[in-house]
Formats: sequence, structure tokens, C-alpha cells
Amino acid sequence: MNPKLEQIQQELIRQQVDGWLIYDFRRSNPLACQFLELPENQLLTRRFFYWIPAKGEPVKITHAIENPLNYLPGLTLRFSGWQQMEMHLAKVLAGYKTILMEYSPRNAIPTISKVDAGTIELIRSLGVEVKSSCNLLQLFTTLTEKQEWTHLKAAEILEQIARATWKMISERLQQDKVLREEDVQKFMLDQMSIHGCVTSDPPICAVNENTANPHYSPVKPTSAIIKKGDFILIDLWCKLNQSQAVYADITRVGVASDEPTEKQKTIFNLVRNAQEAATQLVVNRFSENKILYGWEVDQTAREVITAAGYGDYFIHRTGHSIDTSDHGSGVNMDNLETHDQRPVIPGTCFSIEPGVYLPGEFGVRLEYDILISASGKVKITGGSQESIEILF
Repeated sequence: MNPKLEQIQQELIRQQVDGWLIYDFRRSNPLACQFLELPENQLLTRRFFYWIPAKGEPVKITHAIENPLNYLPGLTLRFSGWQQMEMHLAKVLAGYKTILMEYSPRNAIPTISKVDAGTIELIRSLGVEVKSSCNLLQLFTTLTEKQEWTHLKAAEILEQIARATWKMISERLQQDKVLREEDVQKFMLDQMSIHGCVTSDPPICAVNENTANPHYSPVKPTSAIIKKGDFILIDLWCKLNQSQAVYADITRVGVASDEPTEKQKTIFNLVRNAQEAATQLVVNRFSENKILYGWEVDQTAREVITAAGYGDYFIHRTGHSIDTSDHGSGVNMDNLETHDQRPVIPGTCFSIEPGVYLPGEFGVRLEYDILISASGKVKITGGSQESIEILF
């Protein structure tokens, strides 16, 4: 028996469900494509289903003109018309009560909600209850040892780029040269390329009130000139330019003077305390071999900031999953934007990045990543910032 299939079926039995129905149409379900290891150049123009029962032989339901699942174990049922497709589904699911699909009740976790509502309606019309595959899928999309290495390397490179960026800003300002946010952004992009890395989107450089916008993007019409005395935030993410490489993602803050203001120091220390509290929770739970949910990590950081009176200014989740995408499909550290009840498990990576954003003034976000090894060892990657970077 296929070892991976056997593991899946054991987990289905443990979760007390009848099976997992994997569905895709034109790569609308990238989680399925990734899990099934479909080649990126595989032609996918028609619907397909792959049924993995808790017990018994899998079934492939594919269109007559293409069979992208021919390498997978199981019986193959072909269809041309929609009536035949529905007949196959009804036959395969007959007698079953509860199945898993890439679905999230009330779209509570959008990253897992990949099967369209119409398809869910179709499956439910066949007399089965559909539950979310989120916990199952996470178990079988963990990082390999090689992928862990690619993340560690990317994190190391980002630390180097951050140091080089601060040095460049300081030198340009001391030489009284005009420097805009977009110039810093380009510098970081060039550095990524030099180090053999790629990124999904350009990094962020923001100054003063722009730092209070978490996803600020410097564009030519509004890109601010950086001056002595400015408060600066840089947020950068990249991965090695190789197949199945994993991202790293960090954020730093600095001031183009010899001393930050008292308020800047106060907010920095608050955010740093929140980051440390969230991290300590992760470390403690894994050292005690106790279950940890994504929402708990967010709640821990949020309580620190709320207790100091700045809860309304912490306007995003504490962290996001990281895999071959910067914002991955695994558990997020989130009890604000969503209530992420997925467990944090070995073989995963995520950011810890609390922030406080004061409109019209400045914002502080501090970000590093946490890598949980296959053995459950917790490692902070990307380095931690202990104080505001002083550029003069």
C-alpha cells in the first residue's frame, strides 16, 4: 500500500470521518494541486475528483479528454457530460455520512476555503455532510528537511540585507543625497537578486506617518523623501530561487538621528514585549508537549498591547503561515481577522509580527519567524531587534 495513502487513511479514521474528497477545476484549489504534487505544466482544463476513503481503495473521477491523476493509486471513473459526473459521485459517496473537503464554515479561514459553494451544494445534495479538511491537509503539507534549510538560508540573507539597507540609508543621508522610499525599496530588491533570491511582491520602506500604514507601498507620485530625523520601517521577504524553497519574512524599524523620541521608544518596547510574550507561549507549549492553537498566540500578544491601552491600534493578526508562499496555507497566529483554531504543529513556519500604528504619527511592527522542526524544536529565524536602529 502507498505509505502516504496509508497515513492519510489512518488520520481519517482518527478524525472519525468517512473520507476526503479532493476537487479541482483549472487550479482553483492550489492546496489540492500542491498535495497531489501535480506538475506546474500539467494541463488542467476540466473538473476532477479524487476520493480517499477511510477504508478501501481510492477513486479517481476525471474527464474523458484528460487524466491528470493517472499516476495515483485507485480505480478510475471517466466522464464526458455533467450527468455522468454526478452519477459517478453519487455512486462513490453512497452510504457515507461525513467527508472532508477544502472548505471553511462561514469562510472562517479563507486560505483553506478553495472549493466553490456550488460544488459544496452538489456534494451535500448527495446526502453527505461536508467538513473542513484544514487539520488533515496541514499534516501532509509540512516542510521537508531541505525546505527547512531553504528557509534558514533566506532568513540569514534577509538579516544581511537589512543591515546593508540601514548602512546605505545612513551613508546617503550623511552625504546629503536625495533618497526616497522607493530608492530604498529598489536597493532591497537588488540585494535579493544579488543573493539569488526572489520575492512575490516588492519590500516595504516607509517613513514617519507612512509607517502607520501596515501595507504601505512607496510609488513614484507619493514616495516620500527620507530626511534626517525620520522614523523608518523596512519590511522584506524573499526565498531562494529554487523549486520548493520556503520564504522568510522580517520587519525592522530605525530612526535617522542619534536618538529616538520617548514615545517611539515606548511603543517599540511595548511591541517588543508583545512579540516576546507570543514567542514564549510557543516555546513553553512545545517544551511541555502540549497542544497550541494559532488563535492563542495572537491573543497572548494582543493582551500585552491592550493592557497598555493600545489595543485599538493593533489592527492585524500577530502572524501568518509561511511556506513556498510568503503567506502560506497553514495555521495563522490569528484571533482578530479570523479565529484560527488549527493547531500549531511540527514541520511548520510562521511569522510573529505584532504592531502598533498611530495614524498621522508613526507605527512600529517587529517581525521575525518561528520554525518548528519535525522533532518539535522551536527556532527563531531572521534575528530579533532589541532596540530601535540608530542611523547616526
